[in-house]
Amino acid sequence: MIPRIKPLLTAMFMASAAFFSIVAAAAPAAPAGTLRKIADSGTIAIGFHEATFPFTYVTEEGQILGYSYDFALKIVDAVKRELALPKLQIKHVVTTTQNRFPTIQNGSADIQCGAATNTLERQKIVAFSNTIFIAGSRLMTRRNSGISDFPDIAGKTVVTFARSTSEKILQKMNSEQNARINIVSTFDRGDTPLSVMQAGQADAYMMDDVLLFAAIRSSWRPDEWVVTGKPRSFEPYGCILRKDDPAFKAVVDREIARIMKSGEAEAIFKKWLMSPTPPKGVNLNLPLSDQMVELFKNPNDRPFD
Repeated sequence: MIPRIKPLLTAMFMASAAFFSIVAAAAPAAPAGTLRKIADSGTIAIGFHEATFPFTYVTEEGQILGYSYDFALKIVDAVKRELALPKLQIKHVVTTTQNRFPTIQNGSADIQCGAATNTLERQKIVAFSNTIFIAGSRLMTRRNSGISDFPDIAGKTVVTFARSTSEKILQKMNSEQNARINIVSTFDRGDTPLSVMQAGQADAYMMDDVLLFAAIRSSWRPDEWVVTGKPRSFEPYGCILRKDDPAFKAVVDREIARIMKSGEAEAIFKKWLMSPTPPKGVNLNLPLSDQMVELFKNPNDRPFD
C-alpha cells in the first residue's frame, strides 16, 4: 500500500493548486497605478485652472465651478464606487496652461478636466480621457478691424497663449503659407491675450471659439468685439491623465460615456453654455454644435491630429 502514497499526495497537491488558482482568478485584482495611489492615500488630487470660464474657474468666495469641473466631480464619484471608498477626499491643485501636463506627470494631480486639447504630440507625455467638449479655433477682433477670416490676418499681429494648439496653427501658417503673421504668445499671469487686445497691441486673438466668447463677455466694452472666421480646426478637450495607466483611464472613460449616453452631459452643457452662470449671470448662449451632438451619441477619445 505504501507505493500508492506518492501518487495520492501528487493528486491532492494538484487539486489544491487548481482550487487556489480558481479562487485567485475569482478574487478582484488589487488596484494599481493611480487607483492604488488614490486607495492608499484616501485622496484624489484634481488639477484645475482658476480662470478658464466656463470650464473651470474660481469665484471671489473661492468656490470652484465650471463645465469641466462638473465632469471631474462625477468621475470622483465613479472612483469612489470602483474602490468602495465613499469617504474619498478631494485635494485641489491649482495649475496654469503651461504646467498642467507636468503636474499630472509628476503626480501632483491625478486628473485634470479643463480645456486641454487631445493631440498626438501631447499623448507622448500624458494620456487623455474620452472627449468632454469639442471647440473650433477662430478669431476675436474688433468689429471695424476688417478681419473676417484667417486669410485676412496675413501680415498682421495675432496674440494667443503660449504652448497652445492655436500657437502651433499660426506657426504652421507662417511656415507653409508664408503668412508673415507676427505671433505674440502670452502666459496666464501678467499680460494675457485679452489684455493685449484691449491695449490695441494686436489685430486679432486666436483661440478656441468658446473661450473667445467668454473673453468678450469679460472685456471692458463687449460690443466692440466679434468672433469671426471659419474654424481652422475642431479641438477635442479631454481630461488629462498619466500615461500607461489603463485601469484608471478605463474608469474615467466609462463614466464619461455613461454621462453622455444618459443625457447628463447635455444637461451640463445647457447649464454652463446656454444659461446664466454664477456669480454674475453671464450667459454665453452657445447652442449644441453638430460635433457635440455626435459626441454625446458616440463617446470617444480620438485626438485632434
